Amino acid sequence: MNSAMLINSARFILLLAVQVIIFNNFNFSGYINPYPYILFIILYPVNGNKYGLLAASFFLGLIMDLFCNSGGVHAAACLMLANFRPALFRFSFGLSYEYQTVRLNDVLTPERFSFILLAVIIHHLTLFILEVFTFEYFWNIVFRTIASTLFTIIICILIIYLIKPSKR
Repeated sequence: MNSAMLINSARFILLLAVQVIIFNNFNFSGYINPYPYILFIILYPVNGNKYGLLAASFFLGLIMDLFCNSGGVHAAACLMLANFRPALFRFSFGLSYEYQTVRLNDVLTPERFSFILLAVIIHHLTLFILEVFTFEYFWNIVFRTIASTLFTIIICILIIYLIKPSKR
């Protein structure tokens, strides 16, 4: 087992545990729910196995569905994010992605911020659309997506800076 696989396994378990123990208990006004567990998908290595990412994303979402009793919406949203991840990299980083020189846990740049923002929006929009499953509550979906995205991005950036390796 190489170190990248060990780090990803630890990240999977820790983010899932923090989500289930701490962040699943946050519910501000019934609209704002932070979901920083998607950092596993966001921080997965650029040159990592795509099918491994899809499988891990499915199991991450499935475990979240089991803890939230949500019937598969987390698994679908995680798979959607994992599927769109290469396109988001190409859009945000351009040529740097093609040469696989992207590192997300460095200093926050506009490219990194746009990647994280778009990834969180895709996940949350998919999650809330599937959760409600009707366009009768369109503005409710939009408001929940915006509010939860803002809160999730703040928490994700804080977590990235907490786990960022120090340069000596």
